[in-house]
Amino acid sequence: MYRLGVLLSGRGSNFESILNAIKSGYIKNAEIVVVLSNKADARGLEKAKESGIDAFFINPNGLQREEYDKKLVSLLKGYSVDYVILAGYMRILSDYFIESFENKILNIHPALLPSFKGLHAQRQALEAGVRFAGATVHFVTKELDSGPIIVQSVVPVFDADTEGSLSNRILKTEHKIYPLAVKLLSEDRIKLKGNRVMIEGDFLDADFFALNPIGGGKDGV
Repeated sequence: MYRLGVLLSGRGSNFESILNAIKSGYIKNAEIVVVLSNKADARGLEKAKESGIDAFFINPNGLQREEYDKKLVSLLKGYSVDYVILAGYMRILSDYFIESFENKILNIHPALLPSFKGLHAQRQALEAGVRFAGATVHFVTKELDSGPIIVQSVVPVFDADTEGSLSNRILKTEHKIYPLAVKLLSEDRIKLKGNRVMIEGDFLDADFFALNPIGGGKDGV
């Protein structure tokens, strides 16, 4: 049973999608043991507490990035965390943090990496005039939004799209592919080969589609 620690800064919708997948039995070999946030009012903290998960606000005020991350790492290791899941965590991790959990940190980014890294990825996609956008679950490395890609979703971009409408369409697929990535990880089906992720077996299985039905038209994966 893999022990997961979650970092978030806001509503925690991706955290909740993973938690629901664990509760439903879709993810069988992992449990969320602690949730940490740099925001005292993060809704995700309340969601975690409502589910009986230890959840803490860690105040970053007055601390350098590495000082703050040392506090996080100490807490996560105190819970014997195997993997760290970033679920809307709005701080850049220090080298110290990444080295402490090398190849053990997952993130989701609202773009088809390696395109549109950094902030406002959906806005970048619209400004570039692309016809398809999406989301990417990847391992975290020291280079921003550049780690090995695990799973991606694809959604169409419509002429009438705004940043908000495109963001909402992408978010729906984030809630599908992040639990899938954690499931693959917890089943030891992910192997790193250089900067490539190799996945053993057919990863778009019947259980995934049953839990996360994918319609045609405006949504996709």
